[in-house]
Amino acid sequence: MGSAGAAAGKPAKPESHLAMVRRARRINRELAEVYPYAHPELDFRNPFELLVATVLSAQTTDLRVNQTTPALFAAYPTPEDMAAAVPERLEEIIRPTGFFRAKARSLIGLSAALRDDFDGEVPGRLADLVKLPGVGRKTANVVLGNAFGVPGITVDTHFGRLVRRWKWTEQEDPEKVEAEVAAIFPKSEWTMLSHRVVFHGRRICHSRKPACGACPIASLCPAYGEGETDPDKARKLLKYEMGGYPGQRLSPPPDYPGSPAPPLGAG
Repeated sequence: MGSAGAAAGKPAKPESHLAMVRRARRINRELAEVYPYAHPELDFRNPFELLVATVLSAQTTDLRVNQTTPALFAAYPTPEDMAAAVPERLEEIIRPTGFFRAKARSLIGLSAALRDDFDGEVPGRLADLVKLPGVGRKTANVVLGNAFGVPGITVDTHFGRLVRRWKWTEQEDPEKVEAEVAAIFPKSEWTMLSHRVVFHGRRICHSRKPACGACPIASLCPAYGEGETDPDKARKLLKYEMGGYPGQRLSPPPDYPGSPAPPLGAG
């Protein structure tokens, strides 16, 4: 039963802000035990590749991006190369990620800006990154946290869904979510917190049918019971390494306990 479950016949007392902060920090500690290998699930070898992959990840899966970028970076390894791309050829390569015309415009535009304004290097400041075509706060925080070691909270759909389920915030706007969650945790935790929450959302706390009966933080969750509570049925809902399936990266970190994803067209 979740911690929000009231004793029989008694209404649950509202949770104080301090109690919520303590519970939130405990959830983070528990998730760190469950996902000590949490990491960005986009394949990249340098800041430019991470920036491009993050732009491509809008409205698609990291897996589809990872299956697409090997050919993309073979054709356009640097901002200078991508800025000079023939749009139709670039579109054809990134077509599997969806919205390929708009994404191609963003990639050519941001590559030209990197070439012209930043000597072909990805800048390590939020204020500079968000000026690039197709780059918002979410993308900028991904790049800063994972390519430059600058702490940031990345509010994607999984992160927003879970922090609202956990009553860390009631906000819907990503920037407001980011601000309220940032106030709960030390800055040093922001990047890894983002990975852990997203990992949990992809593997266990799904949008339509969360696997409540297989959730390691069920006792801390006010939304316990929204999903499948039977442990055996819940285990069948687990995804990626938790369910014994490949992950999203073709080249995962060495400590990742699951198997790599297959390349495009490999079944």
